[in-house]
Amino acid sequence: MIILGIILLLVGFIFGIPILWTIGIVVLVIGLVFLLLGSMGRAVGGRRHYY
Repeated sequence: MIILGIILLLVGFIFGIPILWTIGIVVLVIGLVFLLLGSMGRAVGGRRHYY
């Protein structure tokens, strides 16, 4: 999700599409939260580690 968020941010910035920019920020933040929860040892979505 982190990589997808970064890709959406870049595409939204390059082509000037603000909705992609917004979706990219949201996906990136969700991916970082999942990464943080997974690194703390808390199961996210049934997985012990979320990559």
